[in-house]
Amino acid sequence: MINNIPTEEFFAPGHRACAGCAQSLAVRLVLKASGKNTIVANATGCLEVFSTPYPETSWRVPWVHAAFETAASVASGVDRALRKLNKRQSINLLAFAGDGGTFDIGFQALSGAAERRHKFTYVCFDNGAYMNTGIQRSGATPRYAATTTTPAGKKVHGKTEFKKNLPLIMAAHGCYVATASVAFPHDLIKKVQKALNFDGVSYVQVYSPCPTGWGTPSNISIEIAKLAFKAKVTPLFEIEDGVVKITNRPSAELPVQEYLLKQKRFKHLNESEIAEIQSHVDSEWEKLLRFEETAVKLS
Repeated sequence: MINNIPTEEFFAPGHRACAGCAQSLAVRLVLKASGKNTIVANATGCLEVFSTPYPETSWRVPWVHAAFETAASVASGVDRALRKLNKRQSINLLAFAGDGGTFDIGFQALSGAAERRHKFTYVCFDNGAYMNTGIQRSGATPRYAATTTTPAGKKVHGKTEFKKNLPLIMAAHGCYVATASVAFPHDLIKKVQKALNFDGVSYVQVYSPCPTGWGTPSNISIEIAKLAFKAKVTPLFEIEDGVVKITNRPSAELPVQEYLLKQKRFKHLNESEIAEIQSHVDSEWEKLLRFEETAVKLS
């Protein structure tokens, strides 16, 4: 242990992720939380591509490649197989996917698995677009972000919709839900460990900056994640038994502009658009505070 973080690595170095990829760090931390008795079902995406170039692999735990939309389906099958073999209690089961394979084309499988009460932890690496296939917009892409399918033109400045609030949607399924960030490894590990003990599908959404898709220098990914937290763009909370608990609050809040303008995908924003984003961020934060204060059940 170093600073209460396990030193054993279950995701080997030498993979082919882009420089500054926060997703690769997130995977390392999640696997440190789950340990060696872990099976991973991994949807098609950046992670699958950069970690398994045949005949090489970075995985030091059993790993199954799933189609883009089927990480939850494969994990459901593994869950049933382990139960049949009377091995379910001794093995941690993880499903990994990006936001495209989670918010969009994989949501049907995830929702169905939650409804059927399978037991596994679903980890969504939230980098805000379909990065592996060319930086196309997803349900996780923020409003006004420029992607290859929502370019910043003269009349339409990037994506026209706000990001889908998937943590609240999964809470409505009765899941244990947590948001996490690569900038806060102890919080991430603690939430994954808690999720693994939940009797059903648990959902952990990890904020994972992408230098390639966001247009940021490769050496500031953690700084970007910290700015997102301080600007309340990515609040850290958990939802247990339908009740919201904010797990970490910024000691000094920053205006959202300080986060946005460090990224090429937002360089086209005008003052009114930044103000609109700030208003939305403030509104979502106030909603979380009300949920926590009133202890209203979301499931």
